[in-house]
Amino acid sequence: MALTTDIVAMYRRPRTVVRRHMAAGQREDRALFYLMLACALIFVSQWPRLSREAYLDPEVPLQALLGGALMAWMFLAPLGLYALAALTHLVAKIVGGQGTWYSARLALFWSLLAAVPLWLLTGLVAGFIGPGPALSLTGGLALAVFLLFWGVSLWETERTAETA
Repeated sequence: MALTTDIVAMYRRPRTVVRRHMAAGQREDRALFYLMLACALIFVSQWPRLSREAYLDPEVPLQALLGGALMAWMFLAPLGLYALAALTHLVAKIVGGQGTWYSARLALFWSLLAAVPLWLLTGLVAGFIGPGPALSLTGGLALAVFLLFWGVSLWETERTAETA
């Protein structure tokens, strides 16, 4: 299926989508693509907020804010997310998980990518409305959906040895 179709399907049937991704076999290039695409789109979602901040405080130019966000999301976040996936796999192993290092990475990276539409919405709210209840609501919703997707994905990938 197309990537966008899988993202939409993740909101309706996350277990089915994750099983289908795992059934495709271990493809590290696919997992890395999911991670880098998610990070790039989250970086893009920051543009309206950063533009608003640069307008409200002209002392810090927009280019500097964008450069910092680029460094954070495209270079530092992937390293941290790889470490987080490894840590969750170790914790899953301790409590009886039977997945692989790859399955833990795929669960995290795919969940992050599937939640990107809500990250984009949060970025728009941050840029056009600014701080307040609307931003708290959309940010909380984006975080909750990501954590839900990640939990379901990790459960699905760690519960059987078939994921090797």
